[in-house]
Amino acid sequence: MDANVHLAQDPEADALLGRSPLAALTGMLLDQQVPMEWAFKGPATIAGRMGARDLDAHEIAAMDPEAFAALLSEKPAVHRYPGSMAKRIQQLCQYLVEHHGGDAEAVWREAGDGAALLKRLQDLPGFGRQKAQIFLALLGKQLGVRPTGWREAAGAYGEEGSFRSVADITGPESLAKVRAHKQEAKAAARAAAAAKGAGKQSSK
Repeated sequence: MDANVHLAQDPEADALLGRSPLAALTGMLLDQQVPMEWAFKGPATIAGRMGARDLDAHEIAAMDPEAFAALLSEKPAVHRYPGSMAKRIQQLCQYLVEHHGGDAEAVWREAGDGAALLKRLQDLPGFGRQKAQIFLALLGKQLGVRPTGWREAAGAYGEEGSFRSVADITGPESLAKVRAHKQEAKAAARAAAAAKGAGKQSSK
């Protein structure tokens, strides 16, 4: 894998994401409850603290959990919840070692079509349907992985010209558009919840 991405908005971190399938998966795993660019800078921070150029699933899976959690907790912390995310990253790496020989790229290299790839992504620890669809869209839009039916399997995240997720970030301008979309979606969800609550009150 050799792709030019701008997810972390940091040259060194983005270079790692573009060449390392495990780094890309780890960044996607970290992408919750923190800014997107913070999440995707995480893999490079982890690699640097481990004294390595790339991430290695075998090495991370075998690390002492407390030591790995401490590594993520060093300031600046890799995530808002470094302890819980350290556990999830190790679970992901252990799964990759057990099911794919530690080769993260095998998750999509050996998938027959988009639907099969979506299922393989959903099987990964920490990847629900939405996260799996977003990563599938990222694979297709930016990482050159386009099995038959990938856009359909990715759902709305696979739509061409959309600005829904990290899959659509190619620079600062698109990052701002994706962030605006997320804020609009959150506002709409809050409004819907408020309307639903008001409806319950009026029916009493």
